Amino acid sequence: MQQIFNFIFKNSNRLLFLLLLGISLSLTIQSHSFHRSKIISSANFLSGGVYEKVNNLNEYLNLKTQNDALALENAKLRSLLFNRKDTTAIKKLDSIKGVKPDDIVVSKVIHNSYNVHENYLTLNSGELQGVKPDMGVINSLGIVGIIENTSPKYSTVISILNKKSQINAKIKKSNHFGSLVWDGKSTGFVQLVDVPRLAAIRKGDTIVTGGQSVIFPENIGIGTIENIYTEEETNYYKINVRLFNDMTNLGHVYIIKRKDREEIINLEKREKDE
Repeated sequence: MQQIFNFIFKNSNRLLFLLLLGISLSLTIQSHSFHRSKIISSANFLSGGVYEKVNNLNEYLNLKTQNDALALENAKLRSLLFNRKDTTAIKKLDSIKGVKPDDIVVSKVIHNSYNVHENYLTLNSGELQGVKPDMGVINSLGIVGIIENTSPKYSTVISILNKKSQINAKIKKSNHFGSLVWDGKSTGFVQLVDVPRLAAIRKGDTIVTGGQSVIFPENIGIGTIENIYTEEETNYYKINVRLFNDMTNLGHVYIIKRKDREEIINLEKREKDE
């Protein structure tokens, strides 16, 4: 203990300088948006590199599991192919409706949190690939989240398992809209709120992205209805949705560039101003 006190006493000037420097940097970053954005971008770059190294090691250790999953998927695809009338004519896969293939960036999740109330993912694609904030992220099963921050090579994503997340969604068969949120309880479920009572719904109905979203194309899968509640205060439905995705086990994802997003936002802003 005496050695610690001696060290502090001998280096008191340096320690005081570092403390004041840290406080001044913190105040500068908090009061200037430009400096704050640069710090966030640099942090994404550094943490992204670390996450990518860790992810590469995890992928190597999990090769057997991935090979088993690929073998199962190949078996299903072969079954579909052999049941076609003409097995030589393989149908070309369509792109997402309203989105050109050039506007889809294939990326990989290199870090994924899912055990806190505000969960984020890190992807190994960034500004160099044309990734920008507020782009939607999906995979083959459904929606994953929304891009929040970017650096040249990496980007962070607000997961749908984040209490700040709010996404326009609808009941596929009836087109009734609501807001998709997360109550922070289970990684397998999200909630669709503000659904009008006149909506005809039942357990098992499919929930997809709505047409009012400027981030996601319409009809991207989300999950199925598990439970239906009526909120006494608002008299609207609150629906518990079982996700198609296993948010604790994500690999490759697709980032969607919606070039018409800014045009829609500017048009709606102009209408409000008028």
